[in-house]
Amino acid sequence: MKSIRTCSLIAVALLAAGALGVTVGDQAPDFTGVDSHGKSHKLSDCRGKFVVLEWHNNGCPFTQKHYDSGNMQRLQKEWTDKGVVWFTVISSSPGAQGYVTADQENEYMQKMHAAPTAALLDPKGGIGHLYGAKTTPHMFVIDPQGRLIYNGAIDDKATTDASDINGAKNYVSEALQQAKAGQPVTVASTRPYGCSVKYAD
Repeated sequence: MKSIRTCSLIAVALLAAGALGVTVGDQAPDFTGVDSHGKSHKLSDCRGKFVVLEWHNNGCPFTQKHYDSGNMQRLQKEWTDKGVVWFTVISSSPGAQGYVTADQENEYMQKMHAAPTAALLDPKGGIGHLYGAKTTPHMFVIDPQGRLIYNGAIDDKATTDASDINGAKNYVSEALQQAKAGQPVTVASTRPYGCSVKYAD
């Protein structure tokens, strides 16, 4: 896919905790998004299930780290098999790095053997701005009552090196495991790392 704009990186150290758009413990903002097959999805319709939101940009080296290695697809399959709803969200604006048409995204998912519940196309950035998504990837976990229980990085290795995945602490899996077991999420908020989300404004 064509990368028109270079990937600008957000340094983890520069992301202040207050910069996050939604607060852990609050109700997750409702939204309606259309996926790459033209189907509409409303977050509130997922009540009763855990939901993961994964911000995505196929031109970002941090995203590529997790997809080229198969790590993101493994997580998607593992958790959707356990009943979790997993939305990949693409908020790149037209002409920007990571922007895709529906056909391009379907081709990409097939090529990468991706396994989210759906890939939501958000070219106007409405969903991204609602959640304050900063990076690709930026991960959010929502519990069955609709509360946000995790907001931040996918793991604790803020690099583009795929070899760092082994041994990394995966915050998303940890949050889901603990919450599903009825335990409090011990690490509920971290600073996301990756490329800046390529919003239109």
